[in-house]
Amino acid sequence: MKLNFEYGHGLMEAELPENTDVFIPGETIPDPPCLPQDMDSLMNITRESVQNPIGMLPISKLVHKGSKITIVIPDIVKGGCQPTSHRKVAIKVILEELYAAGVEKKDILLLFSNGLHPRTTVPEAKKILGKEIFEEFYSCGQITSHDSEDYEHLVDLGCTERGDRVIMNKYVYDSDLAILIGHTQGNPYGGYSGGYKHCATGITHWRSIATHHVPEVMHRKDFTPVSGHSLMRTKFDEIGMYMEACMGKKFFCCDAVLDTYSRQIAVFSGYAKEMMPQSWKIADKRTYVPWAEKKYDVLIFGMPQDFHYGDGMGTNPIQMMQALSAQVIRHKRIMSDRCVIICASVCNGYFHDERWPYLRELYEMFQHDHMQILPDMNRYGEYFATNEEYIRKYRFANAFHPFHGFSMMSCGHIAEMNTSAIYIVGAQEPGIARSMGLKTRETVEEALEDAKKKYVGDHPNILALPKTFKTAAVHLCMK
Repeated sequence: MKLNFEYGHGLMEAELPENTDVFIPGETIPDPPCLPQDMDSLMNITRESVQNPIGMLPISKLVHKGSKITIVIPDIVKGGCQPTSHRKVAIKVILEELYAAGVEKKDILLLFSNGLHPRTTVPEAKKILGKEIFEEFYSCGQITSHDSEDYEHLVDLGCTERGDRVIMNKYVYDSDLAILIGHTQGNPYGGYSGGYKHCATGITHWRSIATHHVPEVMHRKDFTPVSGHSLMRTKFDEIGMYMEACMGKKFFCCDAVLDTYSRQIAVFSGYAKEMMPQSWKIADKRTYVPWAEKKYDVLIFGMPQDFHYGDGMGTNPIQMMQALSAQVIRHKRIMSDRCVIICASVCNGYFHDERWPYLRELYEMFQHDHMQILPDMNRYGEYFATNEEYIRKYRFANAFHPFHGFSMMSCGHIAEMNTSAIYIVGAQEPGIARSMGLKTRETVEEALEDAKKKYVGDHPNILALPKTFKTAAVHLCMK
């Protein structure tokens, strides 16, 4: 059979055996039905959720004239930006509730929770919020983006009982009510986005994120395959509840379970500790897909140049390793013990130095000084995270924070831990792939023949995963 796989800015065609199985999220197994996608219906459903929150009082009982409010909004990385996206709908509903309770517009701040991601640009803010909300709040300086290095607007809360450092956004801490708008969408880092993951990663400091996005957490047996019960997930929840204890109030969450195309399947609001388990029950039906009837010896997919974290994600060698590992974390349940990955990637040496100014240096260091595996780089985490030039680029030049690279490397080693070999096919600069421990071939067909000879035998079970990175992924499970 002929299949097309993501490759650079286009596609790569491959001829595969007729008995190859194919899985495409949202198509092979349809998602649960999404809610009606007209604005009136979504507003009504979201309003019903917000007015009847789980485990806490509604907004109308929590605020009054003079209350200071911060609405915390996910950045551009996920969640969709269509006119009826959850963020747009939820903000409109929440503003209605706040104004009806007497809160004045001047006392409301919209805060993008980018964590260590690039701070949200003005064009991104317009895209996320929509023209109406953006213009209402931007002209008066009431839209901002979390700055994890702005110590005037951070507060150090000390440590959780486990000893995890918690440094959080001061705008949120000082609010009379902090509202988290989130997405319950399958994530290889700790199960689901939204809920306490939102505040634990989106409005904190690198020292907080270094308590969970590190090898000692991510290389544990409970991390792969992804689950909602890993140590990482436990830490997210502990950090979120510790923030609430220090603030003396609960976050008001409004999370939407999203489908493959970022459409709302269901909306849940309220106290994260009680709301998350209910939202996860619905999300599980879309995310954990019990489809496979056998375990697979070969996974084949392609990698575009521009996806998830931005242009260069599929060619920058550190980011490539993270993207490969994310698929292992999601699909380990259906991978055989001898499984091989074959991935199409242009691997052209484009680092996007403006977006990831530190990764070229990290990559060069990985080639020297007894660096055998990616975790060997971890000892340089604080050195890079405190580099003033990289910090200034994060704060003022829309770059990722330098510690983000270490969370990528911690993840990036997982593919090596759980596969017999990884082939990159179609690389324009194959030496880059080989320098990361990957094998290279010109075509998928050549890689498959080599894998048969060396790892998986003449009759491997093959799973093709077209559209891997252009759709919201699922976590494949045995039937």
